[in-house]
Amino acid sequence: MKKHHVAVIEIGSTGIRLLVAQMEEGRQWTVLDRAERPVALGRDVFDSGELSRESLLECLSVLNNFKELLAGWGIAAGDVHVIATSALRVARNRDVYMDRIKQETGFSPSVVDGIEENRLMYLGVRFAIKDDLPVFWRGNSMIIEIGGGSTEIMLLRKGQMVAAHSIKLGTIIIDQRIRLRAGPGSFNERYLSEAIRNTTGLLNAEMDMAHVRTFVVAGSDARLASLQVGSKLNEHCRVIKRQDFIDFAERIRNYSIEDCIQKLGISYSEAEGFIPGIFVLKLFLELTGAAQVVVPLMSIREGYLVDLALGVDSELQEEFFSQIIASAVNLGKKYHFDEAHARHVTKLSLDLFNALEKEHGMNRRQRMMLEVSAMLHDIGSYIRGSGHNKHGQYIVANSEIFGLPRSEQDIIANVIRYHRGDSPAQSDIDYITLQREERILVLKMAAILRVADALDRGHTQQIKTLAVERRAQIIALHAHGVYDISLELIGLEEKSDLFQEVFGYKMVLS
Repeated sequence: MKKHHVAVIEIGSTGIRLLVAQMEEGRQWTVLDRAERPVALGRDVFDSGELSRESLLECLSVLNNFKELLAGWGIAAGDVHVIATSALRVARNRDVYMDRIKQETGFSPSVVDGIEENRLMYLGVRFAIKDDLPVFWRGNSMIIEIGGGSTEIMLLRKGQMVAAHSIKLGTIIIDQRIRLRAGPGSFNERYLSEAIRNTTGLLNAEMDMAHVRTFVVAGSDARLASLQVGSKLNEHCRVIKRQDFIDFAERIRNYSIEDCIQKLGISYSEAEGFIPGIFVLKLFLELTGAAQVVVPLMSIREGYLVDLALGVDSELQEEFFSQIIASAVNLGKKYHFDEAHARHVTKLSLDLFNALEKEHGMNRRQRMMLEVSAMLHDIGSYIRGSGHNKHGQYIVANSEIFGLPRSEQDIIANVIRYHRGDSPAQSDIDYITLQREERILVLKMAAILRVADALDRGHTQQIKTLAVERRAQIIALHAHGVYDISLELIGLEEKSDLFQEVFGYKMVLS
């Protein structure tokens, strides 16, 4: 890869930030320039639900200034990546706002959803920590970033993703609610404690927070704190001793914004949400058993750079797929799924996928989506056995699975919906609102999943290995190492109709 310059612009809740970097050989990159301008987009959105005309004009002015700066670097339009986070994500008038940005500046922002923000944050953390913190890969870890409008949280067990959440709790929202109630400092602490207590119940259901040994904090507040009371781990990461962080939070708890500026040497925009951000981190830290706070000197912008530098890295892609599956498995455990059956149906689904690549034409990422669908196909049984496919669709559509954008999660939810019962109908709103290509994917995956599920109808994992043979108009499945496949024969007779409809082959089992 030849050296060339790229830029990443982040339109955030509290400001617009620019990073210019040189992409180099060997998937390396070097930051050449940074710029930041405060723009209070979040205060508009989290107060009224919409972005104001004044904010739009201010945003356009900043972006046009950045455009001139980038022209000086000679960066081509195709190498400028503009992303927007929570403020634009939730604004009712975001489409109009984004259209004005495109018309006035030529930039085409893409709105990053919470799960994608988690993925980019994970990339940045992974890059910063490297191999310098073995406990991160060996024990329980929590990664957290508190932004202006949302808090991103990931839980990992021995480096494997347990859960990822995007929670509507940010420094701007906290500040607005505290101002609204105009309580004294002690009330503010009670308010924050209550907000975190509600989140803690969700997290403890997935991992005992007291057993978290590595507390990783991304974001500007933590970076500023690490410069005050932390020490260097490596060039991209700093650490703060647990008690030092708690003492620092207690020391600044009654600081005014002016105190933060004068005593800590930070800017007004940095000081505005600094204390509530640090105090929220302190409260989360105290729930864990971590001995130190790990602070990557990275942001979503650096995470985006890491993503660009790696490109289509098959090894990293497989790692991400394994993290997605780990997150899906933990969602299944949360709803007490039959794990043995789920894993066996998943294995059979992937066996069929691998053997029938010529027939279905799906790619590696779609194979991962089928894997998630198979793993979670019976998750709705937690609510009720009858109609569990519909209940499963609801659970998956309203859950968060690390690494899956909403569009893919909607496809998976539909695959789960149609892994049994009737085929999709024109009255099924969740299905017909998908794009045509997405509906075809649902049909292909659901057809394969139905067959795999039928092959373990008794939930006893009778069929250990499966051989696939193509004939003129028949796909013959040969089961090995079993004596009684009567239930599976009945199941296949009942559930192979969609496969025949989609692929044109009759399915038989011997």
